[in-house]
Amino acid sequence: MALSLRRRLPLLALLLAAGGLRAAERSSGSSSAMEELATEKEAEESHRQDSVSLLTFILLLTLTILTIWLFKHRRVRFLHETGLAMIYGLIVGVILRYGTPSTSGHDKPFSCSQEDRPFTTLLVNVSGKFFEYTLKGEISPGKIHNVEQNDMLRKVTFDPEVFFNILLPPIIFHAGYSLKKRHFFRNLGSILAYAFLGTAVSCFIIGNLMYGVVKLMKLVGQLSDKFYYTDCLLFGAIISATDPVTVLAIFNELHADVDLYALLFGESVLNDAVAIVLSSSIVAYQPTGENTHAFDAAAFFKSVGVFLGIFSGSFMMGAVTGVVTALVTKFTKLHCFPLLETALFFLMSWSTFLLAEACGFTGVVAVLFCGITQAHYTYNNLSVESRSRTKQLFEVLHFLAENFIFSYMGLALFTFQKHIFSPVFIIGAFIAIFLGRAAHIYPLSFLLNLGRRHKISWNFQHMMMFSGLRGAMAFALAIRDTATYSHQMMFSTTLLIVFFTVWIVGGGTTPMLSWLNIRVGVDPDQDPPPTNDSFQVLQGDGPDSERRNRTKQESAWLFRLWYSFDHNYLKPILTHSGPPLTTTLPSWCGLIARCLTSPQVYDNQEQLREEDSDFILNDGDLTVTYGDTTITANGSSGPHTATTSLDGRRTKSNSEEALERDLGAADHEVTSRGTRLVFPLEDNA
Repeated sequence: MALSLRRRLPLLALLLAAGGLRAAERSSGSSSAMEELATEKEAEESHRQDSVSLLTFILLLTLTILTIWLFKHRRVRFLHETGLAMIYGLIVGVILRYGTPSTSGHDKPFSCSQEDRPFTTLLVNVSGKFFEYTLKGEISPGKIHNVEQNDMLRKVTFDPEVFFNILLPPIIFHAGYSLKKRHFFRNLGSILAYAFLGTAVSCFIIGNLMYGVVKLMKLVGQLSDKFYYTDCLLFGAIISATDPVTVLAIFNELHADVDLYALLFGESVLNDAVAIVLSSSIVAYQPTGENTHAFDAAAFFKSVGVFLGIFSGSFMMGAVTGVVTALVTKFTKLHCFPLLETALFFLMSWSTFLLAEACGFTGVVAVLFCGITQAHYTYNNLSVESRSRTKQLFEVLHFLAENFIFSYMGLALFTFQKHIFSPVFIIGAFIAIFLGRAAHIYPLSFLLNLGRRHKISWNFQHMMMFSGLRGAMAFALAIRDTATYSHQMMFSTTLLIVFFTVWIVGGGTTPMLSWLNIRVGVDPDQDPPPTNDSFQVLQGDGPDSERRNRTKQESAWLFRLWYSFDHNYLKPILTHSGPPLTTTLPSWCGLIARCLTSPQVYDNQEQLREEDSDFILNDGDLTVTYGDTTITANGSSGPHTATTSLDGRRTKSNSEEALERDLGAADHEVTSRGTRLVFPLEDNA
């Protein structure tokens, strides 16, 4: 009996062990199932919160649009749509910050004293299972137990790359695509001076003044971490990016002086591009030696080279993409399928930004010049439906993206968890911006007036000084890097500056226009008539031709230098307009000219000849010009180059006529291809 029992004990132990193993397996399986169920619930909750956060911004935009309609209906101008979007964002930010409960946290700090730097990705082994964690940023020791655990606040805090890769491209492209060439090129030299030289001056003045403010903060004990001179210069570059969207919208609504509008719009468009490249150059400043923030001549010139290289490379990339799109739309029959044509145009334009960023250039510069190139070349190849679609598409995207950014600004004032507000730094920043803008506008205007035919008056200068608002670009540059103490303080200050300039300065635009006696209600398509013309144009579009002639004479000489080349060669190669290449290229290039010239060019020429041939009149003092041929009173004809009428007066050349046509009627052109009847008048001088 005892022997039998002893024999059965190992078997019993084995059975008990097997039962325990099965129970452990069932327990482990049950635990694994519970973990999977919990993971699914967390994923479902995360998806729900993502939907709520996106719905919040959509409702913000919807409310903004309805309020904008109400303001326009009531003719309210003291608050622009962007300021309204910021107010709604502030309200929602307050609700999310203080009206939603915080979730319970499970954070447990671990010490990794052996590591001298943080890792962007961390793999943690928990009971044989590996979990991946990503770096969210540094937390100061005093706030390690006060980390906000509100998941909703984290959901509505977007990755800064969202602004650069999704929201900025349509805003910048629309600025280049909707550019009014006539007034822009009339003031091209002044715009380039304000955008390049002025932005650099403003950056260095603000940077040096803020370095003095930082030294003062260190003396009074309000600086708790490092703040280098290069950080001050970076802040100067960020805050030098002007965005007078409020002022320009009011100018457009009131039809303010067109030259003032062109100066402000052109400066803001190119200024954004210069500011972002300038900030990249400052970041690239890396002196050799122990002190990496001291002045080093070699590093300085390297940064200058980086600036020139990035800007020129981005410019070329944007222009090349526009040229490729123009060639594709010219030599294919995509115009027969407007939907495909519009889709290709959209994708090629947007890919310019991403391509430039992927190659180490600046997407803002690339997409800006891509927009200008698309408007100058590709637009002529599109079908009528695609022209309307592309204009409306990018206008809607620009409107939504811009208002989304301003709504997020209001939201970020309460949802961003790393704000550092310093009263001394904020007050110093406002003073530095005022002085930097003054040093930017007044000295440059004085120098430009020395060579301008139409001077930039004092009231124009005061209005440009007043209109130096900060907006989407400054915010996007500031939020892109908030990892350090200095950058967090710069971001918080930039946010307050944008609020102040949009609300206060934007709201005071209309009274300032009245106080400075700046013309409003101006027709942007008409100029005062010239005082000493020698010709009188007797045709229905006579004032239009007169205006184009004046535009050509007042266009910047830099633009006029390359225009002849563009009209005779680039336009015929890239579009269906311009003279045939067989008439502009040398005879030995005949094969290439015939291949690159589209049949539409010849059709347009023949149509023009047939339409105009009925208007030939016989009169002693009459010169009739049509197509590429000039018929004088004696019946002689010749190529339409610069010709002289019977009384010795010079008529316009083909390239000059095209220049007037391109500049004068770029945006609302209704082409009249009839014969111009030009009668010489007697000089009374």
